[in-house]
Amino acid sequence: MKKTTILRGATLSFYADPFVEGDDNSYNFIKDALVFLKEGEITEIGAYEVLKNQIPEGFEITDYSGHLITPGFIDTHVHYPQTTMIGAYGQQLLEWLTNYTFPTEAKFKDKEHARSVAKMFLKQTIKAGTTTSMVYGTVFKDSVNAFFEESEKLGTRMLCGKVLMDRNAPEEILDTAESGYNDSKELIEKWHNNGRQLYVITPRFAPTSTREQLKLAGKLFNEYPDVFMQTHLCENEGEMAWVKELFPERKSYLDVYDHYGLVGKRAVFGHCVHFEDEDFETMSKKEASISHCPTSNLFLGSGLFDLKKAKTGKHPVAVGLGTDLGAGTSFSQLQTLNEAYKIAEMRGNAMTAIQGYFLATRGGAESLGLENKIGSLEKGMEADITIWDLTSTEIIDYRLEFAKDLEEKLFVQMILADDRAVHATYVNGEKVYDTKNNYYKLD
Repeated sequence: MKKTTILRGATLSFYADPFVEGDDNSYNFIKDALVFLKEGEITEIGAYEVLKNQIPEGFEITDYSGHLITPGFIDTHVHYPQTTMIGAYGQQLLEWLTNYTFPTEAKFKDKEHARSVAKMFLKQTIKAGTTTSMVYGTVFKDSVNAFFEESEKLGTRMLCGKVLMDRNAPEEILDTAESGYNDSKELIEKWHNNGRQLYVITPRFAPTSTREQLKLAGKLFNEYPDVFMQTHLCENEGEMAWVKELFPERKSYLDVYDHYGLVGKRAVFGHCVHFEDEDFETMSKKEASISHCPTSNLFLGSGLFDLKKAKTGKHPVAVGLGTDLGAGTSFSQLQTLNEAYKIAEMRGNAMTAIQGYFLATRGGAESLGLENKIGSLEKGMEADITIWDLTSTEIIDYRLEFAKDLEEKLFVQMILADDRAVHATYVNGEKVYDTKNNYYKLD
């Protein structure tokens, strides 16, 4: 039986959506709290003065006073194979895929190469304070096996899927409609709900799948009613024009996916930058979700996502935050929020720090349909937790001397901080990373 761990420090967690209910009616902040962890779950949380009598006599608590305790951050769109090409010279999306992404992913036919990249990806993810990610593998099923095997060692709740891609890419990284279906089915049976691992049906995007492949992807999504689905949508105008050429019978890019039964709960669409009102309406009615990927959208010049319209427009949609490595430029969700704020500003709608932290925690969990498991500090939730050093650099430490309240302190983190702000990370109730002691579980 696992021992009880008790953490002490300031805690921040959300119980409602600040985009809807307002910042002041969305979160709990406890300046001096205790968080009890046992068997991978939060068993109690509350103010120190209220819970201190529950500390067993002689028990040594883990004291993070002066630090901020939050749920582990959640990344709703990321390509682990692209870890080796982060920071590759930009270009537009389609050229970038041809020149960088496809050659990089061809190497993942070698499972040991996939394993080595998965190890680095997971380590950097944990060091950035992210404990759950929705992840793209490659067309090779062993790239998914390797990823889940490494995630299982770490104990993380991860979502991953084999890319489905049977056209418009180099022959060496194509599957077929039938092999893609069979490989995905095999992986679902092996990994979905195996411990903390979850499977995601993963057509890369409509241009690289035939109608038959999309049909079989939809069949899988229907056959396994609790699996997930991820793909790309309306990221780049050139991509959208290409979809129109390839699927002239469909009225929109989203309609392609909808026609094949891929729009619904647990379906997460990356980007959605160039959306029409009817797209928001379809997503809202079918309870699908969007992953907002700001660093990637800026890096590839794709466009400016309308976060306010997505969240509070006539047809609201659940939105999570995605790093979208390797077009995305940082593992850190704080840096991702930095760019999300700027995009919102350019759209004429400032995003508050409270809204930002919501997107990175409970908002991400809601967009995945996992809000009953992760994304909040509440009794009964899975114990994925990040401990933040709010004074991680000299200038941040100095700046906070002039911050008037919690919201301003969080905003400073969102703009100036990065992975250096992560003091420790807990996964499934176990400390897996501690910067002070240079500790990482799998080293």
